[in-house]
Amino acid sequence: MSTLVRIGLKRIVSNNIFQHNKNLPFMRTITSLRTRSPDEDRPEKPKPWPYNDKPFTLFHYLYDKTSARLDENSKIVVVEGPVAAGKSKLAKALAQEFDMLYLPEANLDMIYINDYGYDLRKLDPQLPDSCKSWDVMDFLKNPRHRHTIRFQLQQYIIKYSQYIDALAHVLSTGQGVVLDRCVYSDFVFTEAMYHSGFLNKQCRKRYYEFRDNSISELLRPHLIIYLDVPVPKVMENIQKRAISYEKDSKVLTPKYLSTMEKYYKQEYLKTMSKHSELLIYDWSEEGDVEIVVEDIERIDFNRFDTQDTQLKDWVCRLEEEYGVLRHKYADKKHSLMNYFNIPCFDIPELEVEAMEAHAYHTLMNNAPGNQFLKGYNAKQGDTGLLFKTGGPHRETLPLRERRTS
Repeated sequence: MSTLVRIGLKRIVSNNIFQHNKNLPFMRTITSLRTRSPDEDRPEKPKPWPYNDKPFTLFHYLYDKTSARLDENSKIVVVEGPVAAGKSKLAKALAQEFDMLYLPEANLDMIYINDYGYDLRKLDPQLPDSCKSWDVMDFLKNPRHRHTIRFQLQQYIIKYSQYIDALAHVLSTGQGVVLDRCVYSDFVFTEAMYHSGFLNKQCRKRYYEFRDNSISELLRPHLIIYLDVPVPKVMENIQKRAISYEKDSKVLTPKYLSTMEKYYKQEYLKTMSKHSELLIYDWSEEGDVEIVVEDIERIDFNRFDTQDTQLKDWVCRLEEEYGVLRHKYADKKHSLMNYFNIPCFDIPELEVEAMEAHAYHTLMNNAPGNQFLKGYNAKQGDTGLLFKTGGPHRETLPLRERRTS
């Protein structure tokens, strides 16, 4: 059975839009499908907005109010913890219990495999060494490679991209999202790499420059659930699940995992508890999902105190504020991702010679499914090309689990 450790946080009232609507008494807590009030007792919600295909403009704002889509389960929930702790299993179970969207841990398969299912890593033999792919499997086998910093920056960028998708989904559809890890905890891995000698001081500094310049654009999650597993048990779990590149890795050592644990508990959880609700469980032995569900249903998210920072990211006093946030994450994702279009000429590990870069782009642009925009690749089976007038509205990451072999 799981053991719950509650962090000492003030119980205060959040001044969100639901506080002013006296007809919505059920808005205070997240509720599971088993405990939600009957549909006939709930106000009718608009249909989910197709934010991947349709922009949310000023005209749409006039008749499509964001707050009308939101209910007590319109929340961002993140499940965190060490390697092989059981995060994915719990996150999937919670998403099902609360009728939320589950987003698997962001991974580079989401960008290496294109929209047509072609794995761009197949082109590595034709690429110069500076441009070859470098994924978690490569890192765990050879952590001292020059591509480690590029790998870690890519990990941060893809988690950032996924978190924008999560925010866009909540504000555009009203459905909550459960994430397996998130962008806010990514620095824990950077610290573990640095203290293990896999990243130098200059690379670490550059990572934090990217992070500090971009992270403030996001809204922190409503709830973080941390599964606490001691390092010896983590090592045991890694061997039990027998993923070859993990159990034989030079990376997942007691030192590396202890550094992760330290920064999770002393930095990440401590900082995030000022802004998000926090539940911590001893997950040495797999806990009871029903207990976690009950604990979540007890949390009052409808609290507000002018002097408190918790859940303040989600305080919107005017409908216009919700509309601005919805437009930002659903329609302006490309602008947010531009934070990473920064040359790194002072980091040798990130430099690529001009001719090598040209060879890379030429090969990638001619890969199956990459010749044209999505929907315009006749060789991949796309039809009706003569009648199409535009491309995808936004780039949304696929719901793709990380490969394990």
